[in-house]
Amino acid sequence: MIKRALLSVSDKNGIEELAKKLDDAGVELISTGGTKRVIEEAGVTVKGISEVTDFPEIMDGRVKTLHPNVHGALLAKRSSEDHQSQLKEHGITPIDLVVVNLYPFKETVAKEDVSFEDAIENIDIGGPTLLRSAAKNHQDVTVVVNPEDYETVVTAVQNGEEVSFEKKKELAAKVFRHTAQYDSLVADYLTDEAFPETKTVTYERKQVLRYGENPHQKAAFYVEPFAEQSSLAHAKQLHGKELSYNNIQDADAALSMVREFDSPAAVAVKHTNPCGVGTGKSLFEAYSRAYAADPVSIFGGIVALNRPVEKEVADKLSQIFLEIIIAPSFTDEAFDILSKKKNIRLLEIPVEKSRGNERLHSVTGGVLIQEEDQYPVEDVEFTVATEREPTEDEWTDLKFAWQIVKHVKSNAILLAKDQQTVGVGAGQMNRVGAAAIAIEQAGAQAQGAAMASDAFFPMDDTVEAAHQAGVRAIIQPGGSIRDEDSIKKCNEYGITMVFTGVRHFKH
Repeated sequence: MIKRALLSVSDKNGIEELAKKLDDAGVELISTGGTKRVIEEAGVTVKGISEVTDFPEIMDGRVKTLHPNVHGALLAKRSSEDHQSQLKEHGITPIDLVVVNLYPFKETVAKEDVSFEDAIENIDIGGPTLLRSAAKNHQDVTVVVNPEDYETVVTAVQNGEEVSFEKKKELAAKVFRHTAQYDSLVADYLTDEAFPETKTVTYERKQVLRYGENPHQKAAFYVEPFAEQSSLAHAKQLHGKELSYNNIQDADAALSMVREFDSPAAVAVKHTNPCGVGTGKSLFEAYSRAYAADPVSIFGGIVALNRPVEKEVADKLSQIFLEIIIAPSFTDEAFDILSKKKNIRLLEIPVEKSRGNERLHSVTGGVLIQEEDQYPVEDVEFTVATEREPTEDEWTDLKFAWQIVKHVKSNAILLAKDQQTVGVGAGQMNRVGAAAIAIEQAGAQAQGAAMASDAFFPMDDTVEAAHQAGVRAIIQPGGSIRDEDSIKKCNEYGITMVFTGVRHFKH
């Protein structure tokens, strides 16, 4: 039975009501600092921690609960005669309930102007120690770290019942998850190395999904504690049913692509690959180009836009079935038009350049971690490898294609013309096969188009295919031992070819 409780919380939400109900049920209350003041102001009798330890809170509250009279009261096994005799010998009264939540470290370091000293002062020491002691001894001590669990305790106390072992174990597990995340956030804040000797990652559950990639697979969506605003983690869904596992993957891919551009841009995605990308002087022009790039594949796809959606664009978007539309905002008129389609999801996300995240990929028995591929086109040192220099229009198409090909699954070939993708060959086992798919999709639009390859040409067969299709400009990393063969073939056909020195594999 709960006869004695220790309450010490940073989040005071619900603590007054909890204290009153515990007091009414005859539970002796112990508290610290600010929590004690709040409880006393609510008219509830509470004992200060110094009365329990017979020692004052010192060092600005840094030391107050780290004492045998507290931790002995938490860690003593009720079933152990030896433990019970030691409690009597030292005059320690057991504590049956611990309600603690921690200094707001996450909220503190999330502030833009936080100082290092402020962050350090918000690293809780006593709180996690109390929680861990109580959670370790959960067969005898009930421990609560979240206000949403207060009612569980109150119900048991008011009914004169024990909190069940199953519930105490569940609450203890929640405590260790909570303190593990807390320690992870502190470690990340203090760590400067890119890849330290150990890596603990932590995420917060945002949504339990209906299913994963397929209906027989369970799934959930977890987000980073400090996820950037321009991400699915902070998406505001304005309309439509909840997102699925595949929706989230595709939407993330679309968002990553559209963030590449400063000018108005539209990206259509299917299965994380672009099926149509366009830029223009206006969003309407950009989306019109993205749609025209592949009007078949865009059906049922996901569209990301980097400008607010107004009526004219909404009218055109509404003409086909789309799963999701992502944009920084929607005007009232645009929302009224699009929300009439009940199955479409409208997501409002600030579309900004990414600050550079780590990408995690799980493998059997481990995880791969790498920096996001964010090599900006502005930083590329372009080298013209052929006799013919690109024209101004060709340079525009080459750079446009280079910005998008890195988002296409390898082996990847992409054709672009007039600020629009016209052919995409993704995920093939050889480069000439990817080129064949992109060329076939482009059809007549391949004439005069620019071709981008995510990696070097191992031989000149891709150049031959490009020439046969009418491609006039190629951009690729270079670096093959047979580069001279490709250069010679380009010169033979009057094709200009640019080397970037940068590879963009995407597996």
